[in-house]
Amino acid sequence: MGYACLSTKDHTPLPQSQALKPAACVEIHEEQASGGNRARSVLARVLERIGKGDTLVVMRIDRLARSLSHLLEVIERLEAKGAFFRSIQDPIDTASPQGKFTLQVLGAAAEFERALIRERTKAGLTSARTKGRIGGNPGLRARDPAALRKVRLARQNSYMERLNETAQDWVPHVRRLRPELAWEDVVRIINGPLPDDRRWTQSRLLRAVKAYVRDGFLEETVLGRAGRRETDDRLPAIVAGIKGANPEITLQEICARLEKMRERTPRGRTSWQPSSVKMLLERAERLGLLE
Repeated sequence: MGYACLSTKDHTPLPQSQALKPAACVEIHEEQASGGNRARSVLARVLERIGKGDTLVVMRIDRLARSLSHLLEVIERLEAKGAFFRSIQDPIDTASPQGKFTLQVLGAAAEFERALIRERTKAGLTSARTKGRIGGNPGLRARDPAALRKVRLARQNSYMERLNETAQDWVPHVRRLRPELAWEDVVRIINGPLPDDRRWTQSRLLRAVKAYVRDGFLEETVLGRAGRRETDDRLPAIVAGIKGANPEITLQEICARLEKMRERTPRGRTSWQPSSVKMLLERAERLGLLE
């Protein structure tokens, strides 16, 4: 999968696209934005869609990231999904031993850079205090509107970066299940396969969804009010949501997921059987809940 990022001064993606085609890229995604902007909508969608065994290919590293920390962050997300990264004009290909070694060197350099910044910051603050100067941003102390706006934008960008790291956990479910299912059911389906330290609350998920809707990553319809569903249709909808998120999931695995969600069977039992799940899937298909 190729990614071409044009700066605002570029007018055509042809040089990058032509370089990516010989690299056997089945898809090439183009975006016009600053390489220093981490909150890029096309890049976010590419990182969300890329799967195990895929490779993200760029012409040069600076087309993907302008800072070492951002580059390593993207590569870590790819590795977490079992995907690889390759830069055509740079010696980085995480599918090869040489590329992995280069990445380790870059990681060590990034940690060294962070340590130097920490030491310089501490030394600067100590020096300022000895000279009687007050640390911090003068504009913020004076409540200057421009300074406050910069802080808000920085916090917003930081929040979006954190969301992008977890997008694969919740965005596909929200797209598929909302507004057909209530938020409480969507949250439970999302949390089903996640470890405890990555689980979502309903309020936190709503905040994330609203941020993605605001930036155009999700359709506004996902925030619509959930329609009232008959009691008998709720379980088929939940089972359809689990199956839709992973078409290869087995009946037994769905049973385990429902038990982890503490969902009771149609007869009120806590232990699920594959036959019950199969019956609910058939009902979901008749209701048009399964693609």
